[in-house]
Amino acid sequence: MYHLTPKTKTPLYQQLYRELKKDIINNYSVGQKLPSIRKIASLYNLSKNTVESAYSQLYAEGYIDSRAKSGYYVSELYFDSFGSESEALAPNKTRLKPSTPKNAKPYRYDFFPAQLHKDDFPLKIWKWLFAKVVNVEVDFGAYSDGQGVLELREEIAKYLQHSRGVVCGASNIIITHGFIDSMELLAKLAKKRYKHFAQEIPGYHIAHKIFDSYGYEVEPIGVGKDGLVTEELEKSRAEIVYITPSHQYPTGATMPVSNRLKIISLMKKREGLIIEDDYDSELAYYNRPIPSLQGLNGEEHVAYLGTFAKALSPAIRVGYMVVPSWIMSEFKNSYDAHFARVSLTTQLTLSAFMREGHWSRHIRRVRILNKKKHQAMREALLKYLGDSCEIVAEGAGLSILIVPMSPNFDWERLKRVSEENGIAIYLAKERSGGDFEAVRMGFGGFRVEEIDGAIEAFGEVWKMVFSSAEANPTAFNL
Repeated sequence: MYHLTPKTKTPLYQQLYRELKKDIINNYSVGQKLPSIRKIASLYNLSKNTVESAYSQLYAEGYIDSRAKSGYYVSELYFDSFGSESEALAPNKTRLKPSTPKNAKPYRYDFFPAQLHKDDFPLKIWKWLFAKVVNVEVDFGAYSDGQGVLELREEIAKYLQHSRGVVCGASNIIITHGFIDSMELLAKLAKKRYKHFAQEIPGYHIAHKIFDSYGYEVEPIGVGKDGLVTEELEKSRAEIVYITPSHQYPTGATMPVSNRLKIISLMKKREGLIIEDDYDSELAYYNRPIPSLQGLNGEEHVAYLGTFAKALSPAIRVGYMVVPSWIMSEFKNSYDAHFARVSLTTQLTLSAFMREGHWSRHIRRVRILNKKKHQAMREALLKYLGDSCEIVAEGAGLSILIVPMSPNFDWERLKRVSEENGIAIYLAKERSGGDFEAVRMGFGGFRVEEIDGAIEAFGEVWKMVFSSAEANPTAFNL
């Protein structure tokens, strides 16, 4: 994890350059690929220009090489001078570097709000189905359908019709390798028709950054207790609007049906497009989610997005889109339609997983399990933080959002002291912008029995920061 501090005199690109350089020297091998510019920008909430500047400096100094249409790799030419910033290896000495486990956790407790515990994945069933499809169903001599394997699209269509009221069939579903891939594909396919993009703010920062990178004019729309403020949308020039109506990111608000119908009516009049990200709809613990906006007579003006990351696994990298007919026509006339975006074996394994009833059973199991985790965290927060915090969003997804009951609370200090105590926390504003701030307390990556101890440790840090704010009411109110 790179430590970047926005509020310093040192430009962010220089900070990132130094962190990357140190990481290359200490942890990388010759020829090893670096994360893409887009990935670094996404992970650290940076602009592409900032990341490009850092990579350019590394390239100029010979630490990395650029390979066309592939990315950046650690340079072999200069690698024998690495080892430390002040010490070079002998010219003919071979450097042996111990490998670092990719899944090593530097924290005692990590409250990442979109994480699953590895034990929650149905590994035995997945391995068995994978072996079966490899032996029987996979044609290793052919290119698979760029729209996605038909069998998987049929299973997803049946699931969405039954569980979310989505109007769809296999013919208007595209299989992608996740949310970012879906959004980038939409940005490309809609570019001929539209140029004004709007998004709820606070909201998922990746969404507007993708459309901005494709040259769209981006306009923020406010969020209220019912989600996106429809009156602001009406005043905007939006031709495309991105929303999370089932469980607004990050506030947790649910958009009522009346507002959904207003948005559909407005975008129909504008011949526009609604991007409905059905965020967290599968993990609602107390109330059944409102059926999809797309199913409310909006199918020709709504692109419905979903993934298997939250309920099954982020590692398999499978997402999907249900798109209007005109977007499908654009897709089939583009180069994107020629090659599959997800490996054939993964698609066929997932298809069999759904077809044989494992998906529906898995959904029921993880919903029950995560409800227990949710309840355990809620009880622990009340137990260890008491009336020093307020729970502002709960009941769905993999996190509970809390805010301090003090106007002078120092968020940066909370983050810093948590890090010093081996605790990773995640603030809403880091990924969503706007004025809304809260701690997103993720519970999905824990076992149920681990949550109490994790919150007890976090509670000690919280109380220390909270007490300082109460004792010095003007110290942090800058």
